[in-house]
Amino acid sequence: MNKNLRKVTHEADLCIVGGGMSGLCAAVSAARHGMKVVLMQDRPVLGGNASSEIRMWISGAHGKNNRETGILEEIMMENYYRNPNRTYPVWDSVLFDLAKREKNITLIMNCSCNDAEMEGNSIKKIIGWQTTTQMWHIVEARYFADCSGDSILAPLTNAEYRVGREARSEFNESIGPEVADDKTMGLTCQIQAVETNSKTTFIPPEQSRKFTPATLYPRYPNIKSIYENYWYLELGGEADSIHDTEELRDELVRVAYGMWDFIKNDHEIEADNWELSFMGFLPGKRESRRYVGDYIMTQNDVEAEGRFDDIIAYGGWTMDDHNPKGIDGNERPTIHWPAPSPYGIPYRCIYSKNISNLFFAGRNISVTHAALSSTRVMATCSILGQALGTAASIAKKYDTSPRGVYENHINELKQTLMEDDCYIPFNKMEMSEISRKATYKSSGENVEMLINGYQRPIGDCDNMWKGKCGDYIEINFDKTTDVKEINFTFDSDLNRETVCEDKDLCDKVTMCNRSLSLKPICIPKTLVKSLKIEAMIDGEYKELDGIKDNYQRAVRVPVNEKADGLRITLLDTNGNETVGIHSVNIF
Repeated sequence: MNKNLRKVTHEADLCIVGGGMSGLCAAVSAARHGMKVVLMQDRPVLGGNASSEIRMWISGAHGKNNRETGILEEIMMENYYRNPNRTYPVWDSVLFDLAKREKNITLIMNCSCNDAEMEGNSIKKIIGWQTTTQMWHIVEARYFADCSGDSILAPLTNAEYRVGREARSEFNESIGPEVADDKTMGLTCQIQAVETNSKTTFIPPEQSRKFTPATLYPRYPNIKSIYENYWYLELGGEADSIHDTEELRDELVRVAYGMWDFIKNDHEIEADNWELSFMGFLPGKRESRRYVGDYIMTQNDVEAEGRFDDIIAYGGWTMDDHNPKGIDGNERPTIHWPAPSPYGIPYRCIYSKNISNLFFAGRNISVTHAALSSTRVMATCSILGQALGTAASIAKKYDTSPRGVYENHINELKQTLMEDDCYIPFNKMEMSEISRKATYKSSGENVEMLINGYQRPIGDCDNMWKGKCGDYIEINFDKTTDVKEINFTFDSDLNRETVCEDKDLCDKVTMCNRSLSLKPICIPKTLVKSLKIEAMIDGEYKELDGIKDNYQRAVRVPVNEKADGLRITLLDTNGNETVGIHSVNIF
């Protein structure tokens, strides 16, 4: 570090490098569990591939009732509420505000981590350079997490990692090539288009590629589809997806402008009234370095549903293995290998095998290339991030290492995640002792579902109490009880896209093609809006602060009263006549 430049030193419990969706969820989770967190992000906005700089929408597990919840669902609900037209300036603000609201997070933007200091096999500090202030930021912490995607801490700390595709024989994976190689899935520079009321023209830059239907085959753009996101504008799988990024970006820009030239100026596509509204100059990456953890998850684990004892997150995207040639190849751009949904991802895949205080989450977890082709999507990465942040808080609580959490506290980690509305397949939440010992009666339906430990529909069981405005739930304790908090889990319609009656309505937080007929999106009508909460004290009900104008799925209400019971009355919904509550957990 040059001595003439300013230095700022930060001390933290957890330092996270990378402010994409996994890093943001990790930071928020750790901060809410009492950790002092530094989040170092090398860009001016949060969200990574989902940010306004790259603009890929967030996808996750396929199938009925498999939508990811927890902090990610909180973000989605906030965006629906504040950003019904799904514009990127508002989306960026949703992510930024989330980080800034947490008092335990120190957010350092425009700062690239470029050095680390070790103490044995443990990271002591990292150093980042902030371009906007021309300042060095030094972060000393007990625990570190790499959510940078490209795994910058791996070469800086000598953490074990892998790049490329494993030979088919190494893990007996049918997807793998016969011989191992360093090929990866490629990068994409996104484009976006908007429909206008009049005819527009497009004059392509001189260096744009020239495409014809023959050279594009088997890819073909569909300008009128709300699900078109031009993911196939891909290159770099046969290059170095880190060190060759600038050269790849240059070529991807040529490809992207060439694609828009083809769309606008080839007479086979009706795009007269469409206009290019965004050109991404920061490539979105799918794959680079992958850390080696205590366990490497494989294609076979995915196919076997990942039924590990230490499941802390899940996937459910198909094994979506992109051709390394990208748009330069004339083969299929990707092969979708079947994957069950959901399948479990073990905790041992998110901490380092050889660096004692290093976590990681995102597309860089400990998986083979084949498994990565499914685990890399952003909703999966987000819940992995929340698991990381929660695990770090438990490590701090017991003064142990990431591995120590696995060895001694894995059930507490799983239960804490489920209490925070993270679904863990093949597991059931342990309700609090107060909730288990109470007795319940209700004017609504299925009151027993409130304490069965399942916070979403599973199979044929919807696992929820159902009621209309005016319906109540009475909860009686066997003795006067010190009630600190009530945790509610409401029905946010986990199938709001897959069973939507309006086939022209896509619930993605952001859109690539914005037609004139694009409809705004709103918070789910299934959500509880207002509840009246009363505590039975000295034989009479005392009204407490209830819930008003709610638009979130997971809501915590402080109580701090000694009571003999509670009464909860539904006052209002967000649209449906009947709404549901999955759980009421009393602490």
